[in-house]
Amino acid sequence: MGIQDESSTDQIALSWRKLLGIAFGSINSGLPKDIVQQIVEAEKIPLQQMEVRKEKIEDKKALVGQLMTLVENLRGEVLKNKGQRSLRELAVNTGEQKDITVTADKNLAEPGKYQLEVVQLAQKSSAISNGVEDKDKTYVGVGYLRAVLPNGEEKEIYIDEANATLSGIAKLINQDTELGIRANVVNDGKDGDEPWRLIMSLSETGDENKAEFPYLYLVDGEVDLVIEQERKAKDAIVKLDGFEIEVPSNRVTDLIPGVTIDLKKAKPGEEINIEITEDIQKVGGKVSGLIENINNILKFIKEQNTLSEKSDTTRTLGGDLTLTQIESRIRSAIFTPIMTDKGPMRIGDLGVTFQRSGLLAFDQSKFESALSKDYKAVSQALTGTYSKEKGKTNGFVDLLDETAKTLLTHPNGILTTRKGGLQTQINQIDRQIANRQRTIGQKEEILKAKFARLEETMSKIRGQGAGLAGLSQGMNPIQQLG
Repeated sequence: MGIQDESSTDQIALSWRKLLGIAFGSINSGLPKDIVQQIVEAEKIPLQQMEVRKEKIEDKKALVGQLMTLVENLRGEVLKNKGQRSLRELAVNTGEQKDITVTADKNLAEPGKYQLEVVQLAQKSSAISNGVEDKDKTYVGVGYLRAVLPNGEEKEIYIDEANATLSGIAKLINQDTELGIRANVVNDGKDGDEPWRLIMSLSETGDENKAEFPYLYLVDGEVDLVIEQERKAKDAIVKLDGFEIEVPSNRVTDLIPGVTIDLKKAKPGEEINIEITEDIQKVGGKVSGLIENINNILKFIKEQNTLSEKSDTTRTLGGDLTLTQIESRIRSAIFTPIMTDKGPMRIGDLGVTFQRSGLLAFDQSKFESALSKDYKAVSQALTGTYSKEKGKTNGFVDLLDETAKTLLTHPNGILTTRKGGLQTQINQIDRQIANRQRTIGQKEEILKAKFARLEETMSKIRGQGAGLAGLSQGMNPIQQLG
């Protein structure tokens, strides 16, 4: 086998260049220094395609997430209005008077009309002392005060030198939580020489909360401190529909079931009309909120299904069967007849209609008119009915709830399954990418080793060729042929 000269080495390098189709630089092998990196980058092209496919699936998954949020919002409104008691709202009318405040619990109160007269307000036991010159400096002496509480128990508080002022006594009283008395030091505003007084009062009103206010036993004071005036506790007196009733507090909670009345002023002889009715407008507003949430879902579906030549359905949900299923279920809830005491009724009969745009329109005035004419039947259309014989029948709100459950229930809900399927595809691509990256990494190490050996071999060949060329200089042709 003949020894290769320099031109043969160049031919080998040229053959590598032709084989790889790359323009090379001038190193021993004739290959570029970044040949391995170029091959690795070529191997990574499928990775880039995988990443693009993954991004498209992630875009779809994000859209499914948006749709799930819209359905969750709808279900939140449904749960707030599921059942006749939760759907209903009550309105209270007392005219223009401001002597009472009336609130009605929609779960306990019933519509009705009442007449109320406030004969007397309830008051609590209280007492006021004589005046002293200074609330913080006037020394009233040491000793104790004693009070007899409504339960008949006697309580005493010791007053030492450090607290022998009006401010000190008030502090001691307020610190004793078992005493049940609250003390305040006030300026009577009379601009006299002794304007500061001690006021003591029980926290509760009514005849059952009468207290005998403190006897003061104080000695060696600059002035004598005594109870100057006392007011006894008493019940409030009201007349309901002409009948007199005593109540222990100015906040009356058991006069009319489910109704709280705050008495603010006594006006004997003057009757106040109280009317409790179903609040038609608020119920209409609740239904309007439900329709708005349904429209948010339908609007999303419409936007996704609005396709053009430029639409990239690989990144959207356009034409997705999931959207068709959701829209079909919503339409079914709208058109399903619901049995009421007045016969079958659809929500479409109450002002809810589909527009040409595919969205719902809600005629709130038509709904409120139907509600005012027959509140019971309309509320049954919304929330269903219940009987011991047949149990619960679904209303429109129940149908919406079932639709939301079908879409969101884990793990078999339509949207839950769709989102999970997309996530599975993403996970598969992630695994493919990881495997591909691992393979490329291994191949890169192998190529680096191979090209390192090639460089070493080509370097030796070049060295041998140069040595032989040097030996041949000065020899005649016959010697070379040797």
